[in-house]
Amino acid sequence: MKFRKFSNIGWRVSEIGLGCWGIGGAWDDVKEDQAKNVLKKSLEKGINFFDTSDVYGDGRSEKFLGEFKASTTEKIYIATKVGQRLRPYLPEGYNLKTIEKFVDRSLKNLKTENIDLLQLHCPPLEICSKKELYEMMDELVKKGKISHYGVSVFTIAEAMAALKFPNVKSVQIVFNIFRQRPNEIFLKEAKRKNVAVIARGSLASGLLTGTINEKTKFNTNDHRNYNSDGKSFDIGDTFSGLDLKKGLIAVKKLKRILPKNYNLVDLALKWILKHDEVSVVIPGATNEKQVDMNTKAPELSEISNLYPEIENIYNNLIKPDVHHRW
Repeated sequence: MKFRKFSNIGWRVSEIGLGCWGIGGAWDDVKEDQAKNVLKKSLEKGINFFDTSDVYGDGRSEKFLGEFKASTTEKIYIATKVGQRLRPYLPEGYNLKTIEKFVDRSLKNLKTENIDLLQLHCPPLEICSKKELYEMMDELVKKGKISHYGVSVFTIAEAMAALKFPNVKSVQIVFNIFRQRPNEIFLKEAKRKNVAVIARGSLASGLLTGTINEKTKFNTNDHRNYNSDGKSFDIGDTFSGLDLKKGLIAVKKLKRILPKNYNLVDLALKWILKHDEVSVVIPGATNEKQVDMNTKAPELSEISNLYPEIENIYNNLIKPDVHHRW
């Protein structure tokens, strides 16, 4: 595993991390032993960065990570997120009393007294732009409940707003072959400001694994089923906001250009890793085989000759539908 600098805080994180939404049970029926095996395999493969949230399985994912961290002497970094538990979901809910209550719950779930990295979980633009939000986070740092903080966002506008505040250490955003807009301005500005970039949605909800087809059925508790219309949360986090039929057409085109020693997961992750502004890519996994697949890309030979073809597929098929939306 190769490692990259994470902001200016002295962390060296694995290029490939683990997105822990899946082990919380929000994609499939993931059993406890299965989740623990995924975490163990991830560590064996050199992963030291784990991303979760207090809403992934209603805290189930955090609890697995808390137990896992307590069981190992290896240095690992856990980044969790809060904010999506607000009910009703209103801007005024982003206050110190409420957010600190969420943080205390995460501390208990994670079996720790200090959170390595706390991310605000996709607050709207009007919140991302307010200095009071970051003053609140500074207060949590002073209290010793969190070491560092960042923001997880849906849009470029939200990401750019967060970069204006000096103590923001990371921004998490969807970035993949089907969502290339962050590469226009945001990545360069994040690097200039020494802000870590966490690339989520790297496999576009499984589209870029090449295992989904027109006949694939998803469980009722899988967001690829219940959020296919964007009614539960921003549709940009389900298939990267792409119509499934069009996405499958793009996948077929990508498969045609694969080198002999590459599969589609390799291609998707290698394409993201070519951007040195990205600190860590966080594909999910619900079994050990997927962890093995996700961690191959850093060691594979370069494929720069394919990037123009990938760009053409994006520009001609994908860009008109998604580029302007996020």
